[in-house]
Amino acid sequence: MLVSAYLAFVVLLASCLGLELSRCRAKPSGRACSNPSFLRFQLDFYQVYFLALAADWLQAPYLYKLYQHYHFLEGQIAILYVCGLASTVLFGLVASSLVDWLGRKKSCVLFSLTYSLCCLTKLSQDYFVLLVGRALGGLSTALLFSAFEAWYIHEHVERHDFPAEWIPATFARAAFWNHVLAVVAGVAAEAVACWMGLGPVAPFLAAIPLLALAGALALHNWGENYDRQRAFSRTCAGGLRCLLSDRRVLLLGTIQALFESVIFIFVFLWTPVLDPHGAPLGIIFSSFMAASLLGSSLYRIATSKRYHLQPMHLLSLAVLIVVFSLFMLTFSTSPGQESPVESFIAFLLIELACGLYFPSMSFLRRKVIPETEQAGVLNWFRVPLHLLACLGLLVLHDSDRKTGTRNMFSICSAVMVMALLAVVGLFTVVRHDAELRVPSPTGEPYAPEL
Repeated sequence: MLVSAYLAFVVLLASCLGLELSRCRAKPSGRACSNPSFLRFQLDFYQVYFLALAADWLQAPYLYKLYQHYHFLEGQIAILYVCGLASTVLFGLVASSLVDWLGRKKSCVLFSLTYSLCCLTKLSQDYFVLLVGRALGGLSTALLFSAFEAWYIHEHVERHDFPAEWIPATFARAAFWNHVLAVVAGVAAEAVACWMGLGPVAPFLAAIPLLALAGALALHNWGENYDRQRAFSRTCAGGLRCLLSDRRVLLLGTIQALFESVIFIFVFLWTPVLDPHGAPLGIIFSSFMAASLLGSSLYRIATSKRYHLQPMHLLSLAVLIVVFSLFMLTFSTSPGQESPVESFIAFLLIELACGLYFPSMSFLRRKVIPETEQAGVLNWFRVPLHLLACLGLLVLHDSDRKTGTRNMFSICSAVMVMALLAVVGLFTVVRHDAELRVPSPTGEPYAPEL
């Protein structure tokens, strides 16, 4: 398992580097890239945002291992994960309104404080303290994925008056470096936890200085901005109307809820599946992130002028890959016949599918959901997503350890088959919808159907 992990990491990293280097050579530089004021503004944002992301990723490889190190049973660990998911969905529903009311800069500083407290709770072996830490982690996650982006967009348009067309370039670059940070964070977590012999709590303590620096830079370099134009109740009501009035939105929400709930369960299960076989958890995590980065690179290549595949095709492919991977896992995790290398390959395929899924889903959401209703619709998407994930973990909590993991992968396979049926339904509805196609590189109407 040790050799397989390092070999996979090297191969995936080399593949990603090769694809990205070829893309950089072929990509012309745009006007935004040479604007000094814009580059300075981007740098101010990236300094804080990347520190926050690095601190978040640094904790991921050893979370389950830490609870296991404290001698908690798998069922107790599942409850801790459920608490984190529940707090994420509860705080996620009100995060946008809270951030707009409190102020985006203050919310980013609050994120640094709450996530630092969350990391400090990992020093305790008291179960209640760890539950509180998971709740703080849910609040921090909600702030991370709402406050930073909201601050940037407001400053970009309102304060600096840069063209709105430059915003996607900033977040596309952020998405790429987010993957890179995740890969590096996995190696760093392995270094402090195992190579230095500091134990599974070390990555959480190492994240605190990064969070403190992110909060200090935001406090010193960023201006404050607010938005109190729309109440939370109106946002949710508008989102619900959009969800129920457009079948495309409803099907997209169904696919997202089913697909991402399975991914949440995968996040919980990969450690107990691979750790008993001596897997280096940080390197395994970095391999996962490299596979996801490879999927994102393949998405860009597939939708380029040369191949011109559509996001709907790639969304279908991503769901099919996950279905196949979960069927693999139902066999590779059979009690008494475990095959950790096969399980590892299946997990890598799931991460590769995630690299295809997220940009495809992001493109389709932008095209299908009106911009004014996106916050409300996404709130409704998150509720069934997290409820399904919590239900799955609670089912696992009541299962026998030897068969529970295999049974959970079987249930996840059934869920993903339902997601595949929803994809087929969406494909049927939008096959003649030119709005959901990537524009033809020649500028001429694109004749083939989706």
